[in-house]
Amino acid sequence: MSSSKFTQYIAQTSDFPLSLEISHAEGPFLYTTKGREYLDFISGIAVSSLGHRHPKVVEALHKQIDAHLHVMVYGEFIQKPQVEFAELLLSNLPSSFDQVYLVNSGTEANEGALKLAKKYTGRKKLVAFKNSYHGDTHGSLSVTGRDVYRDPYLPLLPDVHFAAFNSDDVFDLLDDQTAALIMEPIQGEGGIIPADKAWLQKIREKCSEKGILLIFDEIQSGFGRTGSLFAFQEYEVVPDILCIAKAMGGGMPIGGFVASAEIFQTFKYDPPLNHVTTFGGHPVSCAAAHANLKELLAGNYLQRAKEIELKIKDKLVGDGIVEVRGKGAMLGLELASKELTQQVVEDCFEQGILLGWTLHSNTLVRLAPPLIIEDELLEHTLDIISGTIQKYAGGM
Repeated sequence: MSSSKFTQYIAQTSDFPLSLEISHAEGPFLYTTKGREYLDFISGIAVSSLGHRHPKVVEALHKQIDAHLHVMVYGEFIQKPQVEFAELLLSNLPSSFDQVYLVNSGTEANEGALKLAKKYTGRKKLVAFKNSYHGDTHGSLSVTGRDVYRDPYLPLLPDVHFAAFNSDDVFDLLDDQTAALIMEPIQGEGGIIPADKAWLQKIREKCSEKGILLIFDEIQSGFGRTGSLFAFQEYEVVPDILCIAKAMGGGMPIGGFVASAEIFQTFKYDPPLNHVTTFGGHPVSCAAAHANLKELLAGNYLQRAKEIELKIKDKLVGDGIVEVRGKGAMLGLELASKELTQQVVEDCFEQGILLGWTLHSNTLVRLAPPLIIEDELLEHTLDIISGTIQKYAGGM
């Protein structure tokens, strides 16, 4: 397939797509029609945490495809894959989470959570953080703290207020008019910035005091990437609403938001069916999500994420490296300059290692390897990355 047809017929998001034509993918690797092998060191942007085409996920897909595909809009028919996945997910979450609403993507999860918070509290004000990223649909973009992405689409939702991340400035915004505070416990596109634990616990206390729903966007940090099933478990802070997607489906499109049955009751009246979706909770995606979660819980993957963190932080030190930050296998490699970052990412790409930037930083390299990566391959990859950094750092 020619790249000219790709750019002619497929709407583009930039003038510089990678334009790899993928023939197949397996485990940690992508393969192109030109016979090149690439190590996917960003897991499809934190999606393929168990690698590409995990056998358990593929098996579940075939089984469900042989049974049925879409049969009815969400919430009307009993569909076994939905119920099985929801039961397993909720059994591994705090008891305050009773139900999950299934959607198709991360931004839809955040959209639903914002609507739910406003409906439940009867309030309109929303609080979010600078440099956050919650998606590109209008509601999610409204609480994304980056003006360069917001400005072309103004006006967005009114009464949205932003505070600096890890700053006490946020507490002045949390008042009796606030419906929800939405945040990432680890800012992803903002530069892989973990929240301070004591600060986050103070936020929980303030939200509870003021009747504000605390929404955690764990779309990127969820499903084992940080070394726990979800990052909030490491902070000992339980949100009121948990938004999930990305690694949830083992490569299939699915998202969701989790809350108590009491909060979800508000979606059932004034009017009924006031938040619906046609394809949300698609049975094939739910079958994949169920198989993916079963495998994630049965294996040593959570511990593996922590081991990956230690190996990467131990290996990537030296000239040109400012720091490696983050948790588990959700890490950001901060380099000394934009030019060095670009050189390293491009050179590693030529050597068959797929890295990437985050949206809000041109000096941060995203490191999100699949949790299935073996030590030998991990160490070999880190040797290449480290060597490439040193190759260019001296001349910068």
